[in-house]
Amino acid sequence: MSSISDVVVIGSGINGLVVTAELALAGRSVTLIEANPEIGGFIESGERTAPGFIHDTFSSWHPLFVSGAAYGALGDELHARGLVYDNTDGPVTAGAGPDGRVAVAHRDIDATLAAFEHPEDKDAYLGMLGDLEARAGTIFGALGTELDPSSMARLAMRTLGSQRAAGTEALVRDGLSSGRSYLDSRFDGWETDRLWSPWLLHAGLGPDSATGGVMLPVMAGTMHQFGLPVVRGGAKKFIDAFTALFDDHGVAVVRSTPVTEIVMRDGVAAGVRTADDEWLARDAVVAGVTPQALYNELLPRDMVPPKVFEQARGYRYGRAAMQIHLALDRPVAWSDERLREVPLIHVTEGASTIGIACAQAQAGVLPDQPTIVVGAQSLLDPSRAPDGAATLWIQLQELPFAPVADAAGEISTTGTWTSAVAEAYADRVLERIAALAPDLTSTIVARNIISPTDLAGHNANAVNGDPYCGSAELDQNLRWRPITSQGRHRTGIDHLWHIGASTHPGPGLGGGSGHLVAQQLLAPRSRNPIARFFS
Repeated sequence: MSSISDVVVIGSGINGLVVTAELALAGRSVTLIEANPEIGGFIESGERTAPGFIHDTFSSWHPLFVSGAAYGALGDELHARGLVYDNTDGPVTAGAGPDGRVAVAHRDIDATLAAFEHPEDKDAYLGMLGDLEARAGTIFGALGTELDPSSMARLAMRTLGSQRAAGTEALVRDGLSSGRSYLDSRFDGWETDRLWSPWLLHAGLGPDSATGGVMLPVMAGTMHQFGLPVVRGGAKKFIDAFTALFDDHGVAVVRSTPVTEIVMRDGVAAGVRTADDEWLARDAVVAGVTPQALYNELLPRDMVPPKVFEQARGYRYGRAAMQIHLALDRPVAWSDERLREVPLIHVTEGASTIGIACAQAQAGVLPDQPTIVVGAQSLLDPSRAPDGAATLWIQLQELPFAPVADAAGEISTTGTWTSAVAEAYADRVLERIAALAPDLTSTIVARNIISPTDLAGHNANAVNGDPYCGSAELDQNLRWRPITSQGRHRTGIDHLWHIGASTHPGPGLGGGSGHLVAQQLLAPRSRNPIARFFS
């Protein structure tokens, strides 16, 4: 059987959802094909532990979405179909270590600075946010556009006009700096390190990665301005709103159907083929897959230039991740009572221990002191748990996919995430949290573990358990994402587009690549010949 629509989209992660929705709202006919039984990629929720406890299975927090262009295009439509966010106006995030020192960031900047030990750090913090505001046009311009030569030239000229030569040079220097270097050169105290260094992990970076000197202020500014919104009732409600939009606009959603190849006709991408069917596209095929899947598997070998084939084959993946979900009979009683009002806490000592844990993970070793992300969605959305009870969402972002050793010498492993290894590591994580919340263990009703192997099994794009779908180091980021010869969403094959976390602007729930491709597909077909020359 074969069918035809204007556009065929492969994959229904956040970017597939966004491009499908924007095209459908503009009147295009779209077929969305998903390998899993349900759409959404890493956006999912359900009762994973015990009845009445709703957990966001994978991703949860939506500051990137509500601050992005995709939300500007789709927000009203999604809210009209039931999407509701719960957020905080007070404490937003915190960093807490076993040494007992706790730093809390509030939506209000003055409230955040009130606890800083060094007065000069308060001025430095305001300076950091002031620099971010002055540079916003360049930073968010780069994250929100195709980084082809003509766009980069325009961005550079605008930056020189607004920042002058000295300001532009300072921005470039910070962009090449790591988060650790950025903080060490500006702050005397420990607070900003403990607060914001762990947030670099959420961008697929480490404390010593280039671009951290820009991404760290971006994270801080985003939290202050947009908080940490979660979907009321669980992340599935987000998917329900998209599903309703698709139903209203005639999107054909095909589930439980992996795409086996991209159909080529006269050198043009003409559709996709599955095990039993062919889905043809008049205008475009949009592939939300890894570069290896696209260039090494789905396309005919003779359609891929050797250089592109080899670069895709060498695409690198980052560290693996793990989730632990807890159902609690009461909220966590943190020893530092300030933490009881904070929706997301990092258990960390800052860049020093984060850097060690990242190095251990990259060497195939289970970290002995991992950075632990502790999320309390039920603090913002009481519907997530029965009255008086609570949920806990725990994420680990510094793990090896094939653990060959344990830094603490306590867990026996031979290179695979067996259930015994996962359970033992979860025990370590909970012990580390319990050092800051001594009665945690007694409150646990049930727990559920999602290992790196489970992550990879759920989502084909999460190769080696990497939820960010590829290393975000500078040589594989921005203009060079996913590969140096294909740093745009428009591939070298007519009518074939590439989206997803493997493409610019990278991982996260912003839907940036889906929005960029939708806007280009909806733009007038004629192009300025000078622009064509520079692209």
